[in-house]
Order: sequence, then structure tokens, then C-alpha cells
Amino acid sequence: MTARIGIDLGGTKIEAIALDAHGREVFCKRVPTPRGDYQGTLRAIAQLVAEAGEGSVGVGIPGALSHATGLVKNANSTWLIGKPLKEDLERVLGREVRIANDANCFALSEATDGAGAGAEVVFGVILGTGVGGGIAVRGRVLEGANSIAGEWGHNPLPLPRAEDLPLRPCYCGRQGCIETYLCGPALERDGGEAALDLYCERLARALAGVINILDPEVIVLGGGVSNVARLYDNVPRLWTRYVFSDRVATRLAPPRHGDSSGVRGAARLWGPGPVEDA
Repeated sequence: MTARIGIDLGGTKIEAIALDAHGREVFCKRVPTPRGDYQGTLRAIAQLVAEAGEGSVGVGIPGALSHATGLVKNANSTWLIGKPLKEDLERVLGREVRIANDANCFALSEATDGAGAGAEVVFGVILGTGVGGGIAVRGRVLEGANSIAGEWGHNPLPLPRAEDLPLRPCYCGRQGCIETYLCGPALERDGGEAALDLYCERLARALAGVINILDPEVIVLGGGVSNVARLYDNVPRLWTRYVFSDRVATRLAPPRHGDSSGVRGAARLWGPGPVEDA
């Protein structure tokens, strides 16, 4: 048997994990991300994989691979954009690599053995430096025809109110993106603890749109803002006024695996169990 190795390629850190046949962690290490240095990023991942040992490799990235070109797109780690990351990693590592969006990896992890275990549809939310989303259906990532399924953070904030105006500019070139209102830096700018009631109301509006379209059994929050306990009581109470149903059975939950959930999901890109030795 060989391990499932996961890599979480973040903007500030790269984390590696290896899971054994029972899903137990047998290796874990974090190193700083070589920001702005593509070749340095490849070398850092290669070193982590070498230390983790033999096994399948899954990588979560803050972006996606284009179906049209195979190159990285939509990455807030901008030095990855336009690069053949999958091809380069397979060359450096000498083995096949599976790559997915980091929010998809988070959703997969929590759907497999986390807060959404056993649920048919899980929506995973990242509320951190940026805002993202991922979808797991029957324990598998839903990627979509354009590799953007779950890209919730770059939809417009629903039903903007006076306090939401003027619409905030986003790095993506649009205005009023959910990310500009619900990312961690936005919460700090709006007043931190003093702005939590407004934050909860905005989050309720935004998640109600997800429920109306996807109707997940569980929504799991990740990222730094997911540690705010008040969200789990207030947001479900508020979203009922926006969900098109007489009752809302969707459960809002914190991640079972904390900030290591994404890297565990990356390891799961090859499936829940270990790879059989040839």
C-alpha cells in the first residue's frame, strides 16, 4: 500500500499531508510559499512530496485549470496564472498529479469524513483572505463544464441595501462581488466585532442564493472567519427570509478538520482509500 499525499498550495504557505489506508495522518509539514516565484513553488512542492514518501499526489490551488488550455486561471496567487502547473509538477515529480480548486478540496474533505460526512450534497465555503466555494456531490467534487462550479465569491452580493452601496470594486474587475463584503479583510475594515450583525445579514443573503439553487444538506464554513461562533446561530435564523421554502433543513457547520481540511481534501482527489502498489 502507498499513501494518499495532499498538497495545499496557499498564498502564504504550502502544506503537505500523507494519509494512510485508514485516513490517519502519517506526515504533515508546512513551508512558506515562495510568493511570486513559480519555479521556486515547483521546487518547494517537490521537496515536500519527497519527504512525504511514495503515493498518489493531489494538489489544491487557489484557482483552477482551464479545460481549454490546461493552464491555471482565476488564481489570486497571480504568479500561477497562465502556467502549465499540472504538466510541470508531473515532470518534476515523475508521477501523475490531480489538481483541483482549494475550495473544492475543502468541500471534498468535509464531505468524506468531516462535518458533511454522509450528506449527498455539501457546499464548502472559504471565508478568509478571499471568498470561495466548492461543491461535493455523493462524495465527489463537482467541477463543472468551465471548472468554476462553486465560484460563489465572484457572484454579486444579492439584494444590495443602502449600507452596501456604492458597490465595492473587486480585483477581478467587477463590482459588488460577494468576496468584497465577506472576506476577512472586509470584516476588519467594516469594524470587526462591531460589524458582525451586518456581516451575518450579508452572509445570510449570499448563502440563501446557494440554497435556492443547489439545496445542499450541509454548508460547511472554512477560513479564518469560520472561527466566529456567532455565525452558526445567527445566519440560519436570518437566511429563512430569503430561501424559497416553508422551512430550511440545510445545516450550517464549522469544519471538523479545521485549517487542515483543504489539504486532506487534496489527498482525497484520488479517492477515499490508498493506492494499491502495482
